[in-house]
Amino acid sequence: MKQEIRALVDVDRLIHEPARLVIVTTLYFVEAADFLYLLRETGMTKGNLSSHLAKLEAGGYVEINKTYREKIPRTICRLSSAGRTAFQQYRARLKKAVTSMEG
Repeated sequence: MKQEIRALVDVDRLIHEPARLVIVTTLYFVEAADFLYLLRETGMTKGNLSSHLAKLEAGGYVEINKTYREKIPRTICRLSSAGRTAFQQYRARLKKAVTSMEG
C-alpha cells in the first residue's frame, strides 16, 4: 500500500493541478486549439487560462503560436511532444496507483 500512495505523491505536479489538467487533457485529444476554443471548453477566465498556459509553456508542455487573421489576434496552442509524453506517463502512473488500491 505504501508504494501506491508514493505513486500518487510522485505525479507530475505541473499537470496535476486541476486547471492545467483540464487544459492538457483537452489538448491531448486535438492536434491544436485556439485560445477561444480552450476558453469555452475549460470554462476559465481569460486571465486564468493565460496564466496556466504560460506555466505549461514554461515547462515545455505546450507550444503557443500567436498569429493574426485579418488584424484579429489568434493564439494557437498545442501539446509539445514532451507534453504529450508527460501526460501519457501521468495517466499511466495514476491508473497504476488506482488499480493497485482496488485489489
